[in-house]
Amino acid sequence: QVQLVESGGGLVQAGGSLRLSCAASGFIFSVNVMGWYRQAPGKQREFVARISNGGITNYADSVKGRFTISRDNAKNTVYLQMNSLKPEDTAVYYCAKLLPGPSSWGQGTQVTVSS
Repeated sequence: QVQLVESGGGLVQAGGSLRLSCAASGFIFSVNVMGWYRQAPGKQREFVARISNGGITNYADSVKGRFTISRDNAKNTVYLQMNSLKPEDTAVYYCAKLLPGPSSWGQGTQVTVSS
């Protein structure tokens, strides 16, 4: 059974940093594209970042230069380092297992950035 457990969310001031972690199990982590998505109150879920099995990364324009996605295949863990946080980054952040096969999602972790 696929499991994705996010951690590291919390409340930070604007300009601060957080590192989110996603512990994965139940699939062959090393061959999957992994990603982070977020959903703010009243808004649609949006793409944040993804990383291929080979370490190729892609970012939403809104976070590029501030966020860094990485993975540790030995630990079956994907990370999202978030720097220079802005109030508009406030959202529930979801870890995602993407290709190959159907997508799976974690339960999310709340990130709140105060002004």
